[in-house]
Amino acid sequence: MTESLIGFGVLLALILARVPIAFAMAAVGGIGFALLRGWEPAWAMTGQVAFDTALSYSLSVIPLFIFMGNVLAASGVAHGLFAGANRLFGRTRGGLAMASVFSCGGFSAVCGSSLATAATMSKVAMPSMRRFGYDDRIATGSIAAGGTLGILIPPSVILIIYGLLTETNIAKLFIAGIIPGIIGVILYLVAVKVAVALNPGLAPDTEAQEPMTRADLIGVLCVLGLFVFIMAGIYGGFFTPTEAAGMGAGAAVLIAVALRTMTLRDFFVATYDSIRATAMIFAVIIGAELFTNFVNFAGLPDALAVTVAEYQLPVWAVMAFIVVVYLILGCVLESLSMILLTVPVFYPLMFELPFANELLLDPENALIWFAIVVVVATEISLITPPVGMNVFVLKGVLRDVSLGTIFRGVLPFWMADIVRLTLLILVPGLSLWLVGAM
Repeated sequence: MTESLIGFGVLLALILARVPIAFAMAAVGGIGFALLRGWEPAWAMTGQVAFDTALSYSLSVIPLFIFMGNVLAASGVAHGLFAGANRLFGRTRGGLAMASVFSCGGFSAVCGSSLATAATMSKVAMPSMRRFGYDDRIATGSIAAGGTLGILIPPSVILIIYGLLTETNIAKLFIAGIIPGIIGVILYLVAVKVAVALNPGLAPDTEAQEPMTRADLIGVLCVLGLFVFIMAGIYGGFFTPTEAAGMGAGAAVLIAVALRTMTLRDFFVATYDSIRATAMIFAVIIGAELFTNFVNFAGLPDALAVTVAEYQLPVWAVMAFIVVVYLILGCVLESLSMILLTVPVFYPLMFELPFANELLLDPENALIWFAIVVVVATEISLITPPVGMNVFVLKGVLRDVSLGTIFRGVLPFWMADIVRLTLLILVPGLSLWLVGAM
């Protein structure tokens, strides 16, 4: 266990020294394993991990869903979602900010990427909010926070990776994320209303409603249709989640062609962005696998499980500790790295905790509930200073807005997320009711 803790300390030091997370995890994991087992087994393990990851059929779902989201972003359907949401909320103070949150939730349902959602919606929603006199704080805060919904509302790349790490049914993870995602949207809408009520200067008092064109309506219908197509295909037994990713990517291309809003150059850009994002994710996965092998061999997960069993710690105490760890790590790590780094360490604890006695959960449902709690805690990290990835994405798109302004803008939404996380921990049924119904 001591070796594992030293490894974590070295890893954090390398990250703070701005070493890329994939290389930092690979270096610490590979060298740590070599010091424990020898260099020859370490080199063999490194080559095997890289080979298995690159050729993994299960991981092929990741580039397909990323490609689907990038094609949809390039096709312009996000503008239709924003226009449709604006028709619902545009007549109330803060309506455009609420429309931004709502459209972010809709776009993330077929995109699966928080960063892509934030980047796309900032280009769509920000000009409208500025034109009607919205303060940059509420405008950027609603987009940055709304973008975090992308890693929870299915199809979610993060939930897919969690399912692969823990061998949990991905279809059940997808359905478990729907109600928490809806709760997140509702609480974000409440956060906008509370923020503008406490500080009326954040939003104008006039009606801010833009017309919805026929193209916008078609875009909304296409997004809804694609979401229903993917979910119905998975839960109707027509195809697996991996096959659903391929079908969704193909359908996204057909939608873009039918709408005639995506040029050939846009298609090549979407393809290049997908390749680059996939390469980054696979590099992080390989690094995390190496680090995980080192940590497991050093005995950290077993030591934690023995500690929980020996002291008979209650579920709530252990979950509170895990959540605090995620909130702290969220200050220095991005979401994918957090999941890959921590889930292999923490999820074995789910088999040691007395879920059957305290929460009436079987081990499979406990893993699903834990997944939703972990993803929501990871969502919070996307807007937590000093390393809130969604905030930095917005800063890259909106260069005239300071990081301080965006971080102040996300504060009401950060508080709403804390409320949601508390509810999901205290009431596991919010995550598991749909799973049982399906």
